[in-house]
Amino acid sequence: MERREVAAVLACIGRLDPRTIRTAPGEARDQLAQWHELLHDVPFATNHGWDVLEAIRAQVLDSPYQVLPVDVVRRWRTYRRDRLDRHTDPTPLADPDDPAAWRAELLGNRQAVATGAAAPSTHRQLASGGPTPDVEARLRAIGSCIPPAVRADLARYRPARAAREAAIAEGLPDALGVPCQWCQAAQGEPCRSRRVGPDGRARGNVSRATPHPTRRDLAAAELTRQRAA
Repeated sequence: MERREVAAVLACIGRLDPRTIRTAPGEARDQLAQWHELLHDVPFATNHGWDVLEAIRAQVLDSPYQVLPVDVVRRWRTYRRDRLDRHTDPTPLADPDDPAAWRAELLGNRQAVATGAAAPSTHRQLASGGPTPDVEARLRAIGSCIPPAVRADLARYRPARAAREAAIAEGLPDALGVPCQWCQAAQGEPCRSRRVGPDGRARGNVSRATPHPTRRDLAAAELTRQRAA
């Protein structure tokens, strides 16, 4: 800030907190010099959320003590730190083989964000839109997010899933598409082998690689009903 801007800041503070007013010419001059020395690199206002007068009003409301120049500087540093924390460096347009130009553009972007001259560049969220055209074309060509070769390698680690996919590919009923009335497995979950002890309590509850016969019959009936509808 320039000296006239610092003078405007002191006038604003004097209206909000008369304790800061200095009436003697020498004291007022010294106060202006002190504030200008500490606030010379703090902008009066920026296009992206910083206003020194708003910062002063917030400080007066938050603290019962007189507003000091260090209070304003601390709020400005908090503002800078918050903007840089929300900033992601975009890829510079400079030639990567020119380290000096690359670094200069990178630091220039950070300085613009820190001083409020530019808005932070945040990460592009994956959920902000659909897949890119090249991903859509690849999915149409493969038919799945998992390539067939990878799916075949994973089959031995998840036999229930592999059996279900093979049945669907052959047009057979999807047993896991319906709940199991025998072991009470929910739709989409594999059946479980439950052993009951003499006291009537369950002694085991492990997943089965194949669904119960009653569940396959129920899935076949559901498939017949869907085809007839």
